Amino acid sequence: MRYPRTLTNSAKSTQRFGIRGQECQSVPVEHVWSIVLAAGSGSRFGGNKQLAMLGNQRVLDWSVEVARSCTEGVILVINPENIEDTADLNVDVVVSGGATRSESVRNGLGALPDAVNIVVIHDAARPGASAALYQSVIDAVKAGADAAIPGLAVTDTLKQVKDGPGGKEVVSTMDRDTTTAVQTPQAFDRKMLEAAHLDTQEATDDAGLLEAIGGTVKVVPGDVAAIKITTQSDLAIAAELMGLNK
Repeated sequence: MRYPRTLTNSAKSTQRFGIRGQECQSVPVEHVWSIVLAAGSGSRFGGNKQLAMLGNQRVLDWSVEVARSCTEGVILVINPENIEDTADLNVDVVVSGGATRSESVRNGLGALPDAVNIVVIHDAARPGASAALYQSVIDAVKAGADAAIPGLAVTDTLKQVKDGPGGKEVVSTMDRDTTTAVQTPQAFDRKMLEAAHLDTQEATDDAGLLEAIGGTVKVVPGDVAAIKITTQSDLAIAAELMGLNK
């Protein structure tokens, strides 16, 4: 379901009001829209993590305002039960989330204006994503990549495992140099992203769907502050990384 929005002139401005106030170098980026995903259940968090307070505003507020500062338009994908909590948000379109993450993205894609040619997908549960991170993935797609994702170096030892009679068993040790920890925002050529979603497959991120159809996915340096809020303790970590405790 699509929920109509009427934005005032002040609501359409790109001014950021958060503690980490910053803007993209070119605001707004013409023909680039964001889809902010906020339809998750928050089962591991123990409640709606997008509505949890982080510093002087909600997790969702942080994610929406950086999207607004860096892209021409913002589509919010939300659980219908939380629609009343979006009344004051600076977004252009609000749509209902789907049963899966991929379905939620497809709902957002269906609300895009025809003129949009680059789409940025961002998980609302990553409130620490910066304007610089948005700019990096957008610039990579503008330079010719089908998609661009932020990645962090993996510092832990990674083991491939399998199910055994007494639990998990190690199969092999993976080479950390061939892996990266992926974040959002992720930017995409619109036509490629829509093509990747045509067969209604599911993936933990949209880059995985693009890989499946042979798209080129560029990795740009990630940002430790763009941690994903999964548990209550992650709020304190995010606040520290975002500099909200100063």
